[in-house]
Amino acid sequence: MIRILGIDPGLQRTGFGVIEADGPRLCYVASGTISTLEAPRGDLPGRLKIIFEGVREVVQTYSPQQASVEIVFVNVNPQSTLLLGQARGAALAALVSGDMPVAEYTALQMKKSIVGHGLANKEQVQEMVKRLLALPGLPGKDAADALGLAITHAHAGASIAALAGATEVTRRQHGQFRKGRVY
Repeated sequence: MIRILGIDPGLQRTGFGVIEADGPRLCYVASGTISTLEAPRGDLPGRLKIIFEGVREVVQTYSPQQASVEIVFVNVNPQSTLLLGQARGAALAALVSGDMPVAEYTALQMKKSIVGHGLANKEQVQEMVKRLLALPGLPGKDAADALGLAITHAHAGASIAALAGATEVTRRQHGQFRKGRVY
């Protein structure tokens, strides 16, 4: 049995979800959000500290063995993308500071894994997470995304690790993939 932590990074609310996976069997452990809404809006370092410490507290409380984090996509507003990237960085730093292995998935990959198509809305993700984990009620939107990331890793993580072990995986530095993302 493996315990997996999913993180849905956000500057105002960072969702977290913890599950246990025993082969295809999934068991809910905990979920919630780390909120920075109490911090002054202009205090970016203070908000990042709240995210960092909140993720560290979740790790200490639930002792996951692996983590999965959502990859930030570039949206219309570059400033929002940068801020979200910094929140994601704070969460990643909290995870790797404890030597935890971290997998990364896009929102599209998570939605396709959970709902069956990448254009699912938040409500559909909530409903499927509720069903997959046999929850009595719908989890919050940020927590549902985080649980979805953990479920995605529970299902895909072993396959990805096996593929990575079978072949040498290298990052290409000379090519670009869709709208400037280096792969």
